[in-house]
Amino acid sequence: MTTTPTHDVDATLQQIAECVAAGCDIMRVACPTQADADALPQLVQKCPIPLIADIHFQPRYVFAAIDAGCAGVRVNPGNIKAFDDKVAEIAAAARASGTSLRIGINAGSLDARLMAKYGTATPEALVESALNEARLFEAVGFYDFAISVKHHDVVTTIEAYRQLSDACDYPLHLGVTEAGPTLQGTVKSCAAFGVLLAEGIGDTIRVSLSAPPVEEVVVGTKLLESMHLRARTLEIVSCPTCGRCQVDAFALTDKVTEGLKGLTVPLRVAVMGCVVNGLGEAREADLGVAAGNGKGQIFVHGEVVTTVPEEDIVAELLAQARRLADEAEDSNAGG
Repeated sequence: MTTTPTHDVDATLQQIAECVAAGCDIMRVACPTQADADALPQLVQKCPIPLIADIHFQPRYVFAAIDAGCAGVRVNPGNIKAFDDKVAEIAAAARASGTSLRIGINAGSLDARLMAKYGTATPEALVESALNEARLFEAVGFYDFAISVKHHDVVTTIEAYRQLSDACDYPLHLGVTEAGPTLQGTVKSCAAFGVLLAEGIGDTIRVSLSAPPVEEVVVGTKLLESMHLRARTLEIVSCPTCGRCQVDAFALTDKVTEGLKGLTVPLRVAVMGCVVNGLGEAREADLGVAAGNGKGQIFVHGEVVTTVPEEDIVAELLAQARRLADEAEDSNAGG
């Protein structure tokens, strides 16, 4: 989700471009003001991926987003005044334009009636809220929507989505809301999504971090790659180090990672400094080094191609990586 003021079209498009380059497939923009709503048609026209408008408080912005041609609109029933009374009108407009909706239930803005019933945002409360809103759309014959039930707690999130998955067949958008700063938010999101995706639950995801949105995309992309739910790009297999390590594996890995930054071809690179696992890991990777005793054996597709002094390991790995990347791109271009 973008963090720029949506009405700042140039800044918003720039941020979208950065996220697309990092692997983003769908982009959501906030729409809290009339100026933001007015900017949506221009953003839709220039955005290279489906654009979703995020609406709170003002139902008129839902209609503005639909009229602007947004691919979807996220609505938060707990924050939109008299939302239930607008369901039929919203459904009619969305149906006419072919716009999908997301019913976005958040623990922090749960319907007051359900908070009174459950006392707190339990999994049951989140699911009941989502299903109540879904039934309102079903009652007017509208079914083109996804649902999310987000909570900041991992265990609560997992249980809520499990219950929701058992109760309906709608697409589910996964999220741990307010997950926190980068490290904490990454751990919480991966913990929740890993469990749910492994169980076949979830159709789209958003990693929520207190960090630039491109970092959210990077984490989400790598998560999906690690779950074999997205084609692999660059993967670094590196030594965690121990007392057996005979090279500065931290520095070596950092230099290789930085040198390969931006590489998009599927390439597994092993950076190893241990005699126990180093040879095996380097041999299994597309490209690898088993370093120690002041030198490094360079492997390409399981075969040793050269042995270089320790000070030349990074340069040799980067050169071999670029060669493999060029070969892969030539192969793809040739059909």
